[in-house]
Amino acid sequence: QVQLVESGGGLVLDGGSLRHSCAASGRTFSTGFMAWFRQRPGKEREFVGQVAWSSGSTYYADSVKGRFSISRDKSKNTALLQMYNLQPEYTAVYYCPAQISPERPGSTFTSAGIYEYWGQGTQVTVSP
Repeated sequence: QVQLVESGGGLVLDGGSLRHSCAASGRTFSTGFMAWFRQRPGKEREFVGQVAWSSGSTYYADSVKGRFSISRDKSKNTALLQMYNLQPEYTAVYYCPAQISPERPGSTFTSAGIYEYWGQGTQVTVSP
């Protein structure tokens, strides 16, 4: 089992920035993917971005390219989502899931059903 604990998020004004971290513990997580999804009010959960744990390579949804940046610190078993120039439409609950798997170059895991482990979710609110 992998436990994921999220921190960060919160309330920010239009155009502001936020950080959202995800700390993994439990089962050794040497290869695989950690990602972020968000669920806006009345909408389905949607893919935001992913980071390959071993290689550090990233992939983002088109809607957040240039605004969001994902990184990971293997020494701390933590991944970080940095969000810049946030707009009110980015208000959502943000989730951090993880999946242990081989890392094949170019692999993208954009479906929520692929991920076995999930954090508790964190509210991000962008105020106009």
